[in-house]
Order: sequence, then structure tokens, then C-alpha cells
Amino acid sequence: MTITITAFERSPDGGRGLARDTRVRWALEEVGQPYQVRLVSFRAMKEPAHLALHPFGQIPTYEEGDLALFETGSIVFHIAERHAGLLPDDANARARAITWMFAALNTVEPVILELATAKVLEGDKPWNKERLPLVEDRVRDRLKQLSTRLGRTDWLDGGFSAGDLMMVSVLLRLKSSGILDEYPNLAAYVARGEARPAYERAFAAQLAINTGPPAG
Repeated sequence: MTITITAFERSPDGGRGLARDTRVRWALEEVGQPYQVRLVSFRAMKEPAHLALHPFGQIPTYEEGDLALFETGSIVFHIAERHAGLLPDDANARARAITWMFAALNTVEPVILELATAKVLEGDKPWNKERLPLVEDRVRDRLKQLSTRLGRTDWLDGGFSAGDLMMVSVLLRLKSSGILDEYPNLAAYVARGEARPAYERAFAAQLAINTGPPAG
């Protein structure tokens, strides 16, 4: 059965790999599964056909036969469970890798998204100059904890796993802020993720959509 995912017809990030379909593409590339992409406009995302797949009108979605999924964490977990390459065989190591997936999405990403909101959506608010440093400090608190845990190792728990895929994807949002560079081991960790051939293929595919001629 052919796997079909959805992606922005034109991504708000201009193809820099921050749109969440990149995470799903990366997972599929890591496990060697071919897939098709159905591009969705912002208007189409709010129409009944797409809402039937994603009730919140977002991307990506994942379709394979009768199965339809939304939410990148769920999709990547499904891919990792069904295909070898993203979860260890050892039961305890597998559980730890899954825990890191949850940590990336539930503990690390929220403060990073809060920073993005403060900069992009609240930049013109009169109270932003006071709020922004507080948000940045919350990001630093999380990064300090993560940096300490990672230490000098290449990956979070043994070999590369779905936990690393999700964590690197989350941290990529900080590259332009300069904050990530304050933690050299985390910056190197993200660079290792970006250097993986599977990530490079996923990034190139997403970029090609956004730099090519408009669909239709």
C-alpha cells in the first residue's frame, strides 16, 4: 500500500525544514519507505475533505490503506513501530527512545514555540520587551538540562532513534535565534542529525516544493 502524506503547498518557512511534514519525511527516509505527497493549500486545509483527516485543519496527515493518522508524534511512532531502523530491539532501550519522543514534544518544544510566538506574533506588543527575556530564559533552562543529559555522547540513548529524530526536529527551530549556539554539544547534536542522509533527502524534498513553480 502506498503511503501518502500531506504538506503545505507553500510552507510558511519557505522550505527551511521547519514545517512538520519534514519530520514525517525524515522518518520514512530513515526506514526506507517510499511515499507520495499531496500538497494542500491553506484554504483546502480548512475544507471538509482535509478536516476528515485532520480535525484541526493542519498538516501533516498520513494515509496508508484504511489507516489515516494526524499529529507528527503519532505518525513517527507508527512508522518506527512498523519498520526497523528507528527503535531499538531491546525492550528497555525501546521504551527509553519512546520516552525521548514524548520529552521532545511535551517538555522541550512548548517553550521553543512560546519563543517563536513572542517574536513573531507578539513582537509589536508594548509589553514584549519585558516578556521576551523571560521566555528566552525558559528556553535556556530547558536547553541547559538537555545539554547536561546529552553530555559528550552522539545521541540521547545509545544509537540514533526516533527520540533523536524528534528532538533534533524540535531544536532546529532555535537555529536562527542564536540560543542553540550557547550550548555547543546541542548545536553539534543538531548538526549530526542534519548530516544524516535520510534528513538531507527529506529536507531537499521539502525545499524543492517551496522553491519550484507554484502548484497548478
